[in-house]
Amino acid sequence: NIAWNNPLWLDPVVFGRYPEKYVSSLEEHLPTGWEDVLERAASEIDFLGLNIYHGQLIDSDGSVIEADHPRRIGEQLTSMGWPVTPEALYWGPKLFYEAYGKPIYITENGISCRDMPGVESRVHDPQRIEFLRRYLFHLHRAVDEGIPVKGYFHWSLMDNFEWAEGYKERFGLIYVDFQTQKRMIKDSGYWYQQVIESRGKSLGASPKHF
Repeated sequence: NIAWNNPLWLDPVVFGRYPEKYVSSLEEHLPTGWEDVLERAASEIDFLGLNIYHGQLIDSDGSVIEADHPRRIGEQLTSMGWPVTPEALYWGPKLFYEAYGKPIYITENGISCRDMPGVESRVHDPQRIEFLRRYLFHLHRAVDEGIPVKGYFHWSLMDNFEWAEGYKERFGLIYVDFQTQKRMIKDSGYWYQQVIESRGKSLGASPKHF
C-alpha cells in the first residue's frame, strides 16, 4: 500500500504526471479533463518530508510486490503493534532520493511505549532509547552514502493526543500527566539531549547486528 500510494501524491508534484500504472488501470473512471489538474499540481519543491516509523519487506520483478512475511513469534513490536524495522530509516531516504532527487527531511520518526512514572518520579523508557539508537544508526548510514538528509525530527517532544488513538499512545520524550498537565522528562529525553549536543557521537560505534 505504501509503495502504491506515495507515487500517487509525489509524482504529480515533482514530475507533473501520474504514474503510468495508475492511469492505465483507472483511466476509464477518471472525469473529463482530469489532466488539467496536473498543471496546477506541479511545483518546484525544495525538499521531501518523510514520516517513517517502520518498513515492509518487498520482492521486485521490476515492480514493487509486498513480500509474504507473516508475523513471527516474539517479533519486536511497538505498543501500536508496528514492527520495529530500523533499516527503514536507511532504505526510505535512499529510495525517495533516487526516485525524486530532492533533499530529505525525516519529519516524523519515533515509538509509542507504555510509559509510566516510577516510584522515584522518573520515567524509564529503555525501549525508546534502543529504538532511536538503532534507527539513527541506519539514518547515519544513508548520510554516509551521500543521501542528502538535511534534518531529523523526533515524534514527539511530548505525549499528546494521537489522532484516532486519543491519549492511549505515548510517543513523547516528555511524559505528560493528562489529568494534572504535569510534565516529566523521560530517560529518553535526557539521552536524546546528549545525542544532539554531541552531534551523534554519543551513539557510539555502530553495532554489527540490529
